[in-house]
Amino acid sequence: MRPNKAKSIIENLLAKGGIQINGDNPWDIQVHNEKLFGRMLAEGSLGFGEAYMDGWWDVEQLDEFFYKLYKFNLRDEVGGTWKEALILLQSKVLNMQTRLRSKKVAREHYDLGNDLYMSFLDPYNQYTCGYFKDTEDLNVAQEQKLELICKKLQLSEKDRVLDIGCGWGGFAKYAAGRYGCQVTGITISDQQYQYAKEDCAGLPVTILKKDYRDLEGTFDKVLICGMIEHVGYKNYRQIMEIVYRCLEDDGLFLLHTIGSNTSEIYGDPWVLKYIFPNSMLPSVKQIATASEGLFVMEDWHNFGPYYVKTLKAWFHNFDASWEKLSASYDERFYRMWKYYLHCFMGPFRTRVIQLWQVVLSKGGVPGGYIAAR
Repeated sequence: MRPNKAKSIIENLLAKGGIQINGDNPWDIQVHNEKLFGRMLAEGSLGFGEAYMDGWWDVEQLDEFFYKLYKFNLRDEVGGTWKEALILLQSKVLNMQTRLRSKKVAREHYDLGNDLYMSFLDPYNQYTCGYFKDTEDLNVAQEQKLELICKKLQLSEKDRVLDIGCGWGGFAKYAAGRYGCQVTGITISDQQYQYAKEDCAGLPVTILKKDYRDLEGTFDKVLICGMIEHVGYKNYRQIMEIVYRCLEDDGLFLLHTIGSNTSEIYGDPWVLKYIFPNSMLPSVKQIATASEGLFVMEDWHNFGPYYVKTLKAWFHNFDASWEKLSASYDERFYRMWKYYLHCFMGPFRTRVIQLWQVVLSKGGVPGGYIAAR
């Protein structure tokens, strides 16, 4: 396609959302390389994100730019590409989240370096949405999220708790320290495993480097917080069956996850390549289908809008730490991380994607479950 034709198509598309090319508004796109327009049409979201990493375009207020893209459904109007078609085919034919493939996200994302994550996370190293009720402070919001999980699980010092995908051990540290319960956390990340073991030393916490498919034993409470996004739709039923097997008959299971309004079988191509390989977001239908016949749904809590505040706080901390981080990471990495943290603000703000906490029990809590908020 001729460059002028490609530019005209993109210009007309962006205009539907009130976005101008090289305009004066802070959400207008500033184009530094005219090849951008052809790249957008040929490569979709993957090419658009890579072009930002390459310095082909900028926007002063990236969050507002992405909000407009999602509010006016501009991303969907570009159409699919052959690369997206290939991802779709692979997702249908293959299990993209096998034991071997699941290690890819640990190796390429979670093992990037603890210095990176500690630069922008809270003291409990929570890499999931904070609970910003009555606060604007990230550290307070993350403590409130942890406390909310503990209350929803009705923790006591008698409980044996399983944390599937424990990250850097923040929940284990909080729950064991505040409630005196015994926590077993599992992760497949080398760096998370080492950090969590050291950070939880002296507490009744056991950290294991283990795939969820190898779990043994039974527990009073089970938590999956920000991990099922890496499990994949072909494995949802399996992980629900594993949790069911590991949970005592009178136990509680809390699932904390980003969720999609529609049932998909693969994630955004740029996110899959650069941020979370082989990831995807579950839908209400997929979660319900996977848990049907196993669990009673006791509570479903949506606080997705809080993720916008979480992402903004993370980027503020990351940006403030960049001078120190730049000794280990280059400018392209900075642009990649800036793009990543901002591109998710749009769908959360427009309610295209959600943040759910779902509480499940095996046979129903006798007399009913009282939900914490």
